[in-house]
Amino acid sequence: MHGVGGTTPQEMLRDPRVQLITGDDTAACYRRTEDADAEQRPDDYRGEPVREAYCWSNLTSGNGARALWLILLPFMVANLAHWMRPAAPPEHRAQRIYDLLVRILALTLTVLLAAAACEVALDLTAWQCAGTAVCVAGKSWLGFLSPDNSGWWSAPGRRLALASVVPLLVIGFLSWLSHRTWSAYESASPPPRLPGTSRYTPVAERTALSLDGFWYGRRLVARLRAAHTTAGVLTIAVVLLAAGAKADRRTGGYTTLALTGRALTALVILLAAATLVVVWRTARSEAAPDDESDRLIVRALPYAALGVLALIAVHTGWARPGARSHGPLPGSAAFGGIAVFQGLVVLALAVTAWVLQRAARDDARTALRGMGGPAVALLACAVGGVLSGGVAQRFADWMDGGATPGQVDAPIPGPPVLLSWQASVIPALLVVVAVVAVLAAVRVVIVRGRVAKDVPGLYDPREHPDERRTKRIAGTIAGAGLTDAAPVLVAATAAVTLVLGAGAVAGAWLTERAPG
Repeated sequence: MHGVGGTTPQEMLRDPRVQLITGDDTAACYRRTEDADAEQRPDDYRGEPVREAYCWSNLTSGNGARALWLILLPFMVANLAHWMRPAAPPEHRAQRIYDLLVRILALTLTVLLAAAACEVALDLTAWQCAGTAVCVAGKSWLGFLSPDNSGWWSAPGRRLALASVVPLLVIGFLSWLSHRTWSAYESASPPPRLPGTSRYTPVAERTALSLDGFWYGRRLVARLRAAHTTAGVLTIAVVLLAAGAKADRRTGGYTTLALTGRALTALVILLAAATLVVVWRTARSEAAPDDESDRLIVRALPYAALGVLALIAVHTGWARPGARSHGPLPGSAAFGGIAVFQGLVVLALAVTAWVLQRAARDDARTALRGMGGPAVALLACAVGGVLSGGVAQRFADWMDGGATPGQVDAPIPGPPVLLSWQASVIPALLVVVAVVAVLAAVRVVIVRGRVAKDVPGLYDPREHPDERRTKRIAGTIAGAGLTDAAPVLVAATAAVTLVLGAGAVAGAWLTERAPG
């Protein structure tokens, strides 16, 4: 398997004649032509493995639209935590708990990104800027939302209902990306192979990459996609309900609109509970391909959430005489609760990983003594938080002109204080990444110098040493050695992330003001 630089199958197999075994132009496995029918000649390979080259370089190549996949970066990192669990027996009870905690953590990332989209579109744009004459000035595209125009869309609830289309499109885009990969890969059936291949080897004797369930998870991925889509849509619904509830409380809380809002809140709670049940009951076995379709009730869950969101949008946009938008959008303080909850989930994941590590085999090598998964999960939360805070802070800075978001002289209150604090740690994180990169480069240079002295001794003494090739070989060996230091780098980065994240939450809670 090649690295991120990409290598042809001919180079990896050291043979110009290769044959496609499985896959397509995007990612595929190849063998040397003479090894293509190795299963039919087992005596020729007795005691020796059949070499295959896995080429995946086209997964990361393409047009500029590929950059949109960066939106899924927090989820990609969270997925790593699933596969970094300690090597405890599969039947251990903590295995199920570990799975559940990782999936709940990933679900909170969906809620976080949906809330961040709502912060930009609903709070900063429709609630704060559109409701402030100073902010609207010079923004013709917001003029029809301004209360000064007394138009139909100028009511705060209707502005929010219209702006909710933006985060809904974001959720729809993420769902489309997930469905695209699901239909192309997870829904594919394992290619047929002849008896005597690794597929007929007992599961306990097979490696994880050779298990059909590792590659084919039709039902599982579809179920998780439905859960994440539902969670994202319900996040938008909760934001709208919070704004409507604040307006209804001014009228005593017992009007028809207020009672309708409570009924809609009950529907949201019901759908949220159903989403958690779907995540709870989701299980995967890598031993067999998961090629079944899910129940209709699970597949209909996102559509039910969309129906409830439509009702809530109508309820929020209903005429409320005297309603006006002032200050931050109600419920914006929920970002702090999300961050704290994610921290608790990571802590529970660390305890579960410790239990699994104690139950693992004595000879099982696990990175960071089983804490690799929790460390990577923490990094996933950090990426999601920094992404949310950076986008919200940058958008607010653009909306309020030359003022600083969150300051006294700013025309709008700006994003929640926690998001401003999270955005403020981006320079510190960049410094940490730069230091790690420099240390890695220095290590490669030092190791390359040491290895270069020994490279000529690995070849026939009659060979004349080629200095350029010797340096290239030594550099390759030194670069490959970085993988041995990867756990230390991950641990150091996770520790710094924990300190910065805890500092951001504490700073927002203690000062209740944006930094600066």
